Amino acid sequence: MIWHWVAAISAGLGAAGLALLLRTLSGKRLPRWIIPAFAGLGLLAYQIHYEYDWYAYKRQQLPASAEVVATEKSRMFWRPWTYLYPLTTAFSVVDRDKLLTSQVDGERLVEFILYRFERQHRDVLTHQAYLMNCRSRERVPLTEDGRQPELDRLQHLQNGDPQVEAVCTEG
Repeated sequence: MIWHWVAAISAGLGAAGLALLLRTLSGKRLPRWIIPAFAGLGLLAYQIHYEYDWYAYKRQQLPASAEVVATEKSRMFWRPWTYLYPLTTAFSVVDRDKLLTSQVDGERLVEFILYRFERQHRDVLTHQAYLMNCRSRERVPLTEDGRQPELDRLQHLQNGDPQVEAVCTEG
């Protein structure tokens, strides 16, 4: 967090220095307010870059076996540019190396953990264990204490759902 703050201040100071140079080269014909305006624009440009680069940076940190199965994009009124280019604020991942496959009554069942990364003032990582029936595309969360299925939270996933593809595809 401290390095993010240092980088933002550096971007603001660099932009202010550029404005000071432009003002000097123009023979002081440019108004003095251009220096703090450039500093503010430098801070804003860095913050926008950091927010849009968050998703790519987090994906780069994941192991090769991790597969992104869902992303969430948001629009915020205090960030009007997000109406043109929505900001990725969360995504879900399945680690294909951690799948536990079993056969019960001829049904292929796969136990997996769904990781959810969420961008907030501090990054949030949550995880939940699930059991997937690959034939019927039924997904049920497992309790943390005994790994028992919570049948009241059973979900039927659509054909072609990225979670089904990531968990049930062989290889």
